[in-house]
Amino acid sequence: MDASSRGSLSAPVTAVRAERLRSHRLSAPARTIADAARHMLATQAQEFWGGRWAVAARARGAMTVSDVDAAFDRGQIVRSWTMRGTIHLIPAEDLAWVLSITAERQRRQAAAVHRGEGIDGPELERAETAVRAALGGGNRLTRKELFEVLELAGVSTAKQRGYHLLVALSLRAVVCQGPVVPRVGGPTREQYIVLADEWIRESVAPADPLAEFFARFIQSHGPAGARDFSWWTGLPLGVARAAAEAASARLVLVGDEPEPQYVLAGARPRRDAAASEVIALPPFEEYYLSYIDRTVPCAPEFLTAVGPSVNGIVRPILVARGEIVGVWTHSVAVGRHADDPIPELFVPDAATDAEISAALTRYRSFITG
Repeated sequence: MDASSRGSLSAPVTAVRAERLRSHRLSAPARTIADAARHMLATQAQEFWGGRWAVAARARGAMTVSDVDAAFDRGQIVRSWTMRGTIHLIPAEDLAWVLSITAERQRRQAAAVHRGEGIDGPELERAETAVRAALGGGNRLTRKELFEVLELAGVSTAKQRGYHLLVALSLRAVVCQGPVVPRVGGPTREQYIVLADEWIRESVAPADPLAEFFARFIQSHGPAGARDFSWWTGLPLGVARAAAEAASARLVLVGDEPEPQYVLAGARPRRDAAASEVIALPPFEEYYLSYIDRTVPCAPEFLTAVGPSVNGIVRPILVARGEIVGVWTHSVAVGRHADDPIPELFVPDAATDAEISAALTRYRSFITG
């Protein structure tokens, strides 16, 4: 299939890519880390370094991991299990209302695991009581320290039980992951766990949360449609279509194949002529992963190389003029984080050596800064 028409959208794939690059703030960078995170609403971040690079790559200038960590430490952004049972980076002010839509479905999906682990209502109440007592008054704990608190309260964290308890407490909006845990000699790999209602100083409350959810998704991912939103949020397709209808006054229809495709009404982010056309992006990147049809940014023959793999991994990607042209590897281990990232190109003639080198150097400056 010719690259100009590949994918299931009615517009030429090059035009869709160009609009998505702008929506993702990859060709129209945001002013600050907090602005980039607010624009994206929720950025996949189970790889902590990857989520931080995702928002830094969408902000102007030479942002560093220290800049992102400062936004965490100021309480502007947090991480939590916002949807699909997956941890995302999200503006602190938006966490409560997003969970008001997504938490119950995530709880139902976790029910079988909870039964297997013996995590029931009374057990969660005991865990919440112990955690609130330990974290109250502005305290913060590492995950290991939090699990020790639970063990002392008679709540077992053996095997994966501690993890499932932490997720459950996060879905209850009892806790979130806030300030970073310092790490000597390399980028931190962990955050302190804090009480959400103490750490988050201000929450917004949209008049229509479901409409806001869809509008914010289209703002950051359009052109896109209800099926994309359903996948991204983990919500049923019927709910996604209702969300699109609720947000319709804020949307502009730009295509109708395989179903209505939208961008947000009003002024679009202004493209920056200085923004690089070749970008190194993180694992689980929103530009690739957030859509039903991933052949828009990536040729079908390379989808397996990017992922998700059989173990769920999605590799860091190299994007040239909106097209995924390769993957790359890098370690964030102490010392090795200063090593040069290693590219693996699918399409050698899609970007010059200098462009690839500049993209990876930008990332290396971020992770060592």
